[in-house]
Amino acid sequence: MQPRPIHVPLLAHTPHGFLGREGGVSTGIHAGLNVGLGSDDDRDAIHENRRRVIDAVTPGRTLVTVHQVHSPDCVVAESWADDARPHADAIVTDNPDFLIGILTADCVPVLFADPGRNIVGAAHAGWKGAITGVTDRTIEAMEKLGARRDCIVAAVGPCIARASYEVDDGFVRRFGEDDPANERFFAEGRRAGHAQFDIEAYVVHRLAIAGLSRIVALGEDTYAQEDRFFSFRRATHRGESGYGRQISVIGVAAV
Repeated sequence: MQPRPIHVPLLAHTPHGFLGREGGVSTGIHAGLNVGLGSDDDRDAIHENRRRVIDAVTPGRTLVTVHQVHSPDCVVAESWADDARPHADAIVTDNPDFLIGILTADCVPVLFADPGRNIVGAAHAGWKGAITGVTDRTIEAMEKLGARRDCIVAAVGPCIARASYEVDDGFVRRFGEDDPANERFFAEGRRAGHAQFDIEAYVVHRLAIAGLSRIVALGEDTYAQEDRFFSFRRATHRGESGYGRQISVIGVAAV
């Protein structure tokens, strides 16, 4: 079985895909299309999975990823070695030789494109990166390459859903202190002193207030769909020793 990327019509003219765990060669707790260089999975399996990602979206290109650290930092893609990946959580490019990718396992992947100017971006928005502006930084970096904000479109991929994302009151207060209106992204929790966080809706909100008018969210819950997606929180709740990472990728259209 080969990987089957999820495509969105909003990015129809831009090579892209949100990939899950289907179509890979990893086994055990990493079974499937695990592409996480930071995981304890077999190295050969990881590299074969990454090769399959390229073939499934844009054969012949170089896959470029970063060493993700839950920051708001964004970099312009270069052909760096795996052990020299910069610490960042977003990438932008206008280079047709590259396929840029962001790894997730519950956090929010966001793919960006200004199709008319052939400039793309990818962001990993965990809660820390989301609240500190990783999506804003990605848009700004695309503008520096020549993109126009009013022409950028964004697709929000599979991530943990509100029903699966329990947080404590301290977490809720942090978001409320940043903006009292953030209260709307939290629902009553199942336990006292806890709430359910809608991180997908929060990221969509951040994109909208940044000035993007064309945004789509897939509404796919990584935690609840074990056969389709890896999930850090699910693995943690089970006391597993590790977890896989899925990838979301995008590249500029061939010219």
